[in-house]
Amino acid sequence: MSGHRLSTPDFLTVVRLAPLVSLDLVVLNPRGEVLVGLRTNKPAEGFWFVPGGRIQKDERLDDAFRRLTGEELGHPIGLAEASPLGVYEHLYEDNFAGAPGVSTHYVVIAHRVALDLDLAALPGAQHARWKWLAPDALRADATVHPNTRAYFPR
Repeated sequence: MSGHRLSTPDFLTVVRLAPLVSLDLVVLNPRGEVLVGLRTNKPAEGFWFVPGGRIQKDERLDDAFRRLTGEELGHPIGLAEASPLGVYEHLYEDNFAGAPGVSTHYVVIAHRVALDLDLAALPGAQHARWKWLAPDALRADATVHPNTRAYFPR
């Protein structure tokens, strides 16, 4: 069954009252570099971040993974083609709507994916631009969000 989309006011209520469940895509190319995009929306706006997104109500994990890899990477793949990295928590003081006093709490299921993608062909709905970073460069770069750097501990 496909997921349900919420209206903006309903989604803001969910963000205010409950954690969100999402999938992050740690995409590695054959050179071992990590795909990051410069976020254009809140939370984490203005930071380099791995692609990913929310799981929708009634959306199966594999369906969500296929949808998100299609939307974020232009290349839909299933969970069987990825390796789980673990479960993480992402806490933000702001929210997608910029509503005052509403924080965002994500429970993130992160997966590693091996793909060699053409940066120029990647969708730009949530990212101003894309780049590949070696893990050491990613860890050292303060413009990469700490939640993305956490996928690459020393």
